[in-house]
Amino acid sequence: MTARILVADDDPKHAQLIRLYLEREGHQVLTVSDGRAALEQTRARRPDLLVLDVMMPLVDGLDVCRILRAEADPALSGVAILLVTARSAESDMLLGLDIGADDYLSKPVSPRELTARIRALLRRVRGGESREVLRVGELEVDAPRFEVRVDGSPVRLTAKEFAILELLAREPGRVFTRGQIIDKTFGFENDVSERTVDAHVVNLRRKIEADPADPRYVQTVYGRGYRMGER
Repeated sequence: MTARILVADDDPKHAQLIRLYLEREGHQVLTVSDGRAALEQTRARRPDLLVLDVMMPLVDGLDVCRILRAEADPALSGVAILLVTARSAESDMLLGLDIGADDYLSKPVSPRELTARIRALLRRVRGGESREVLRVGELEVDAPRFEVRVDGSPVRLTAKEFAILELLAREPGRVFTRGQIIDKTFGFENDVSERTVDAHVVNLRRKIEADPADPRYVQTVYGRGYRMGER
């Protein structure tokens, strides 16, 4: 599964190391050294995935993520984003996820782990092998096209939000524990906490629910986990 990947990192040695490992996987890789160039090249080249260092000159990685998620063009707003940073506190990770990043790695980064996470992200973005459109009420989840519509209107989701929604929509009414959601949508990422799942669910509800405080689709089953509503 090859892809066009943009790596934005102001450390040239780190960027080159990432590039070499990704090119060994067969990916086409472009590197830039600041956030402004990352935005310019994303709009010009339309990569499948971005690897963003958080601490960059001109525009930092968090702001690059915020700006892209607000783009009107789904090809830009829906691009998969992996943040890489020296910050390792859980609050930093949750902030990255809250603004729309799909994944988060703390430095020092193992190149093998990075490439494995990218493979997992690309599988989710591209919808695996499923071909059907899942429908629950006015909600439609089109896995092969990575599209979601509510009452006919398109909704832009990150790759992780889409993966969670697709999982729940495949079996409306079934309760998935947070642990099961992690196993099925985060793959080998064994350092993911249950709070990470909750952060993604909060963002997902903001986007698809008419009233996020009283969700119709992504419902909480207290003491258990989450389920897709059947009404």
